[in-house]
Amino acid sequence: MLVGTLLLSGCSQQGAPTPSAAQQQAQAQAADAARNLDTYRQLLRIGNDAMAVELGHDILNRYPGSPAAEEVQQTLPPIEKRWKAVSEKNRLAALWLYQVAPMAGGTQSTASIESSGTLGSAPVRLVLRRHTAWGQSVFLYGSGHGFVCRGNCTLPATVDGKPMGIKAYAPSTGEPALMIRDDRAFIALLRKARKITLTVTPVDGEKPQQLVYEVGGFDPAKWAPLGKHGKP
Repeated sequence: MLVGTLLLSGCSQQGAPTPSAAQQQAQAQAADAARNLDTYRQLLRIGNDAMAVELGHDILNRYPGSPAAEEVQQTLPPIEKRWKAVSEKNRLAALWLYQVAPMAGGTQSTASIESSGTLGSAPVRLVLRRHTAWGQSVFLYGSGHGFVCRGNCTLPATVDGKPMGIKAYAPSTGEPALMIRDDRAFIALLRKARKITLTVTPVDGEKPQQLVYEVGGFDPAKWAPLGKHGKP
């Protein structure tokens, strides 16, 4: 009886096929996909969109057609859309610099952004300024010898693709700057805009050039107003 049991056991073991190398590889790949999918789910739970998007695309590329890829394909598009929107918002916000500092016997609060291109060898700053003695102003500040603007001049401009003219003047003190004539109107325009393009003519070269400002990340709350004693 014992001999018969051993024989049956031996037959059973011999009948179980050994997985081929391809099957073993497929099983390992499926297990790896499952582990990555579990990590992906955890990233979603904690709200880490950046890493979830990166891992999601990795799963789609490495395990196409798998159950893991099918689940990722269903959940990834809205997460990626949200992540791109947040990334773009953060990028635009980081273009702005806000400062409060002493200036010429008073205190000034500035919000500034550099042009995406350069004029000569350097970008041109667009500056919103509040000063305890000089009040509020908006100006372009570059390098070199300034800009061509005799008396009042009108800068060709586009605001989110809409053409218009922006009146400006060169300061009498000789700085390489252009003062925007109507600062309040310009700031109101800027607060609603995403991109402002201004065409200026530098003294060095006499050739008009476009300055592009991606202003959509401007945060008015960070541009500190100043009290009588220069305190925000």
